[in-house]
Amino acid sequence: MTLKDLAHQLGMSRTTVSRALNGYPEVSERTRARVIAAAASVGYRPNPVARHLATGRAHAIGIIYPLIAHDPGDPYFLEVVSGMNMALEHADMDLIIVSDSSTDELRPYERMSEKRRVDGMVVARTKLNDPRLQYLANVRIPFVAYGRSLMPGPYAWVDFDTEAGVRQAVERLVSLGHRRIALLNGPSELHFVAQARKGHVAAMAAAGLPVDAQYMVEGPLNRGGGYEAMTHLLSCNPRPTAVIVDNPACGAGAVRALVDARVRVGSEMSIIINDGLLPDTLMGYKFTALQSAVPHEVGATIIELMLAVLNGEPPRRLQVLWRPRLEIGNSDGPCIS
Repeated sequence: MTLKDLAHQLGMSRTTVSRALNGYPEVSERTRARVIAAAASVGYRPNPVARHLATGRAHAIGIIYPLIAHDPGDPYFLEVVSGMNMALEHADMDLIIVSDSSTDELRPYERMSEKRRVDGMVVARTKLNDPRLQYLANVRIPFVAYGRSLMPGPYAWVDFDTEAGVRQAVERLVSLGHRRIALLNGPSELHFVAQARKGHVAAMAAAGLPVDAQYMVEGPLNRGGGYEAMTHLLSCNPRPTAVIVDNPACGAGAVRALVDARVRVGSEMSIIINDGLLPDTLMGYKFTALQSAVPHEVGATIIELMLAVLNGEPPRRLQVLWRPRLEIGNSDGPCIS
């Protein structure tokens, strides 16, 4: 059935039916409900190209994500993306995932905005000073940041209180008798990494413990980076008795390094991982973890905020901060050395 046929069946003009289906505010709710019900009863769906031309909207949200062939990525983040996709399906919108550029981080955002392929962007892995957020703000492309930055002015974001979470982790390990506590994290330019360092330093100071520079290690945000960083920590003399990892991608690599080095997790080396690891990642361990929210819930919340941004809600009202809670597993225990 065409739009013309549907309009004829309803006894309305094609313009009225089109505006009702595309959410124009000048159409009454009663008329809109009648049109939507009739369209559903005959299985009518608007032509996406025609809808784009009629409304000027792409009915899609974009996200740029690093797709690396030799690394399986961050399962937690992929679950977040799955939650975003499910939420967009309910809004009859699509999620477009584009690989980032290894040479020019802004270029993918420029392509998406110049071609108007999306109505808004989700910016993940935010940096302390993030040119992507500033670019989108300058060209007036609606966006939601998955994480915060130091960019002035209000903008919509979803984030976790990593600083408070790492403080909890240090306090937990200190209570178990640990004194040499390392922090393994991602690149220092990322906002959540800076928050993790801040929380670690503050908690160690509160416990009267020194922060040893050799125990503050960063690596690429992937399993390889976590493996190399943990290998470095194991080579320290004396080596730490406990490690906090501020992201699950590095966490998986760090645990692999411990297993390969035949270091008993939970006894010889305690480890706490921010966001944890999926249960089937490494059998036999239930990792002590800092958990903020179910990944699908995070994804759904991001899209909820995005839809609010698109509807004109003030960005200062669209900011969500989750405080992590410590979930005890079997990957940490009393210090034995």
